[in-house]
Amino acid sequence: MNKLKKWVALLLAVVMCLALAACNETPKTDDNTQTDLAYVQDKGTLVVGITEFEPMDYQTADGEWIGFDADMAKAFAESLGVTAEFQIIDWDSKVMELEGKTIDVVWNGMTLTDEVKSAMECSNAYCNNAQVVIVPAAVADQYQDIDSVKKLTFAVESGSFGKAEVEKLGANFNEVVDQATALLEVKSGTSDAAVIDSLMAGAMVGEGTSYADLTYTVTLNAEEGEQYGVGFRKGSNLAAALNEFFAASYADGTMMEIAETYGIQAAIVEQ
Repeated sequence: MNKLKKWVALLLAVVMCLALAACNETPKTDDNTQTDLAYVQDKGTLVVGITEFEPMDYQTADGEWIGFDADMAKAFAESLGVTAEFQIIDWDSKVMELEGKTIDVVWNGMTLTDEVKSAMECSNAYCNNAQVVIVPAAVADQYQDIDSVKKLTFAVESGSFGKAEVEKLGANFNEVVDQATALLEVKSGTSDAAVIDSLMAGAMVGEGTSYADLTYTVTLNAEEGEQYGVGFRKGSNLAAALNEFFAASYADGTMMEIAETYGIQAAIVEQ
């Protein structure tokens, strides 16, 4: 009987220890607000998921990532006391990359769609944009309205807003890894046309660019337009921190100064 009492007492002690340990754990809220910022600051890096996308994220000859988004991401990381690191991702897998913590943020001219906002914790909008049709300059006069481009075969970035706009047209399309590849498809004649962001078109297409033989014609979403935002893991308080950073950098002129460096100042949304 004494042995039985000892076993019962031991069992109760173990249960009490486990209960106390559970009570002393750092609480995890449903929105995960406390843990995400702490996670980034503890490891000392903000890993930014991107694609090659001038003028937002692109590399210099020596491999440094620059562009409006890249420069803003570096400044934001510095404000948190960490370093920005850039990771090229498959755009169609951006949410999976976030949730798997291979990246901490998607910051690459991302359109704030309902789907994006339901899957990520998003910042306020910071930049206006639209989707434009890219064709060889030599045939541009044939494709000046929506009806004329419907018969073309497009190159579109997988998982992009441009792809969604081409699907609305009912046109044929080939999915590629990013918008830069979509331009290469048109240049090489593999696809008749591409749909890319207007900000990218302004920087990469036409006279004085690497694609002087291409031009943009029709804007597919001219009436409704679109806006860029930045995406974090769902529930992350990094989004609120970025909104504060956006407001401060807009107020002190830093945001507009960086925008002017890349020629996109007219597209910046007031914070």
